[in-house]
Amino acid sequence: MQWQGRSVRKPSGGRYHTSQGKKRTEIGRAPAETHIGEDRRRIVRTFGGNQKVRALRVEYATVSNPATGETKKAKIEAVEANSANPNYVRRKLLTKGAVIKTEMGNARIVSRPSQDGVVNAVLLV
Repeated sequence: MQWQGRSVRKPSGGRYHTSQGKKRTEIGRAPAETHIGEDRRRIVRTFGGNQKVRALRVEYATVSNPATGETKKAKIEAVEANSANPNYVRRKLLTKGAVIKTEMGNARIVSRPSQDGVVNAVLLV
């Protein structure tokens, strides 16, 4: 589990003296770490009884071509680059901003697969 409360340190480096401990609502979940592969999803209950769809593995992406305005379903072949973390390229993780190789060409992911459950991408021209 991951604690997502306020830091103990101020921007200046000084300390905040906390008047309360860690709360149950401040606990985060482990990242989904979406990979390339046969589709696998999980439904997660979130705060307020809402739901999120976690994509654990994804085989296809919905790729939009900005030049022509058309959108097609394309098979994901590989992860080419990821500005969030170079290690994600080696591990073939799909995150927002990652550049993927598809049947249509290279595309940048614009959705959040671990939050939305789908991979939407825009073709790089």
